[in-house]
Amino acid sequence: MTKPVARVPQRRNARSNRARILATARRELGKNPDITLEELARASGVVRRTLFGHFPGRTALLEALAEEAAETLRVAAASGVKPTEPAERALAYFSLSMWPVGDRYRMLLALARHDLGTDRVAEVLAPARNAVTAILERGQQGGAFHAHLPPAVLSAGLEAMTVALLEQVNTGALEDDGTRVTVATLVAAGVPEERARVVVDDIAAMVVAAAAADD
Repeated sequence: MTKPVARVPQRRNARSNRARILATARRELGKNPDITLEELARASGVVRRTLFGHFPGRTALLEALAEEAAETLRVAAASGVKPTEPAERALAYFSLSMWPVGDRYRMLLALARHDLGTDRVAEVLAPARNAVTAILERGQQGGAFHAHLPPAVLSAGLEAMTVALLEQVNTGALEDDGTRVTVATLVAAGVPEERARVVVDDIAAMVVAAAAADD
């Protein structure tokens, strides 16, 4: 009697390959949005047939990346300090929490010029953008941030600055764990530099403690 073929290892291997392909795509597309699927397969350490088995085409791969990024950004946007916390602290917490997924921002913005389109990218980034805009609006009303720009416009400017600084980190021109960029974000929003440094130091310690507790 023929024994049934064990499929669990195959499924596990398939999940591992898919995760590796997505991780490689996040990294490589951030460097070169025009990279081909064949090049991605080689960089992932899989054959072309394996990659196409998971993602029949470039659009399918990019949509999977968009969904993955959307979920990551939703989780990051949902976490944070209490709504009763001062807006400057809320903005610092948000910036520091988003830093680990900053590459996904950069990748998605690059892809906006290619397959996904600006509308789809805007949909993916909406939770994060809305969260920052709400914090800025509250801070402007309370006098913590300058008010010469509408909250949504200021949010877009801060996002562009963050992405530009992340590029500098990736090129090696800037070393940062997120704290320097967060200070720059608060200063750009209108918080005096000395005050911004105090707030960021305090929030950074809180973020580290929370991460340690999760581990």
